[in-house]
Amino acid sequence: MQAASTQELEERTLVLSRVFDAPRALVFKVWTEPEHLARWWGPRGFTLLSYKADVRVGGSYRFGTRSPEGTEHWAHGIYREVVPPERLVLTHAWEHPDGKPKHETIMTLTFAEQGEKTKLTLKQTLFESVTSRDLHRGGWSSTLDMLGEYLAKL
Repeated sequence: MQAASTQELEERTLVLSRVFDAPRALVFKVWTEPEHLARWWGPRGFTLLSYKADVRVGGSYRFGTRSPEGTEHWAHGIYREVVPPERLVLTHAWEHPDGKPKHETIMTLTFAEQGEKTKLTLKQTLFESVTSRDLHRGGWSSTLDMLGEYLAKL
């Protein structure tokens, strides 16, 4: 198999950044603690069915959501780096209905202080296609909107 070119790597990588009006430690906490995740996780209109996580290097997570149309989506991964409250690196793979993983990507989340606020940058690479990357852009954008709304209530 031929290695992807630099341009292909860039095209199949998603980078989103948001600034939240909340301290970095709080943003990291609500991203990593299931009791908080249950209140905001997923795109608008989706229902969180389950979220289990062992947030440590080598620990795993698995979650399931249900779309407004009733379709279930399950994903899982492994934490590769956990540096509270600065950085998370993890694998991410959606699951086929039989539980077998689909294409795996790597997510890197950085939490940077900006005075009293926090800049969260989400980088996810290497999608199978630009179309897949773009579908995830919509989902993650909506999910980050939900996170912002939740943080505003705390």
